[in-house]
Amino acid sequence: MTENKPLSLRAHHGLCLCFFRGKGYSEEFVGNMTCIVNMLTSNPFVTVTSQADVICRACPNNLEGKCAYAEKVCEYDRRVLWYCNISEGDVIPYSEFQDRIKNNILLPGKRREICKGCQWDALCREYEKGAAASE
Repeated sequence: MTENKPLSLRAHHGLCLCFFRGKGYSEEFVGNMTCIVNMLTSNPFVTVTSQADVICRACPNNLEGKCAYAEKVCEYDRRVLWYCNISEGDVIPYSEFQDRIKNNILLPGKRREICKGCQWDALCREYEKGAAASE
């Protein structure tokens, strides 16, 4: 990836990045996520997609570029795109993407609706409780 090329990011991964705290499927996965978080601070544009992205490359559910849970994660992507008024393929600043997620999903309390059935939901709920307690 070059400095000027937008980072490909699945729509629902915008939510995952809001809650990432160094936990994941494996050490490789966590290392990849950490690297992506760091890249987003210096490469702030993303191409929003509903296909395998840079996060998927280290996921054990990535089976030759296709998610083992494709139907479920595509629904997560579809909901994030809809709530954030983004189309697949849009190139936007990552900060704008995060603002849309915050304002259209997190603040109105829509995350659980979108993430229903996600194996990581308990971690996100734990973080939400901690964030609410510190306000």
